[in-house]
Amino acid sequence: MAAQEGKYNIKAISNMVDIQPGTLRAWERRYQILNPVRNDSGHRLYTEEDFKKLKWLTEKVNSGFTISQAVSLLETESTSVSHEDDDKQADSPQRIKEELLQALLSFEESKAQDLISHAFSLYSVEKVVMDVLGSCLVKIGDMWEKGSITSAHEHYASQLLKARISMIFYSLPSNGLLPKTIAVCGPGETHEVGLLIFTFFLRRKGFEVIYLGSSIEEKDLPLIVKEVNPTFLFMSCTMADNAVRTLEIASDMKEQFPDMKVGLGGYAFDMLDKERREKAKPFVLGHTKDSWNQWLNEKLAELEG
Repeated sequence: MAAQEGKYNIKAISNMVDIQPGTLRAWERRYQILNPVRNDSGHRLYTEEDFKKLKWLTEKVNSGFTISQAVSLLETESTSVSHEDDDKQADSPQRIKEELLQALLSFEESKAQDLISHAFSLYSVEKVVMDVLGSCLVKIGDMWEKGSITSAHEHYASQLLKARISMIFYSLPSNGLLPKTIAVCGPGETHEVGLLIFTFFLRRKGFEVIYLGSSIEEKDLPLIVKEVNPTFLFMSCTMADNAVRTLEIASDMKEQFPDMKVGLGGYAFDMLDKERREKAKPFVLGHTKDSWNQWLNEKLAELEG
């Protein structure tokens, strides 16, 4: 509770984080990032949590982020700022990801590539792709949707990261004894991040994956399945407006090719109504590596049985 008690007036907090009171008021008014309490005289009193947020934001601004970018980053952080000390190490995945994000938003390709190579020298391929590159892609998409970066920033950063992931993806060996799979985005989907990460997960397990990505016409999908004859078809959907049609296609494909296993990934299926969620349940992969493994193991067991 002590962290929620007002401790610092505006002059004190301004001196502590080295920003002008006017700037602090402007941040508070524009971004609603702080909620200071008022004392009996009506003066602002900032909490310990407010101080930690402001310290974190000023560090980001001083390192090259705009305040709107820093606020967007703060809002999408999965780890609380108050527990950030664990990520202070210069070579932690979190710190590398933040530096990589800054380099990408500054269009510094050489620095970005060096940071990625440095991450691979320290951590496993899977950890770098999932926790650094994939996480960075998600954050960039979120920042673009919130309007804190331009479409040029989003396109540049996404293309560079996707190219690096694709390079790794195609360098991984596949096991001809494991089932062949097709991975494709649902109709109307432009976000490939989740599908790209999932197909990397499959490739790491040795699956032969034919990655089709987005913009595949619906009428072409049955033709491709007939030609490839895959054991698995995976479809990704992140936008709620596309979830119903993606589910319909999955059901149609299962009906046309009853021996093929069909999987659906993406948070859009969580937003379906109760009846459709029940219909989608056999297809939905879940959102974690554990749930992916469980779904795959169940389907592989069905094949062997």
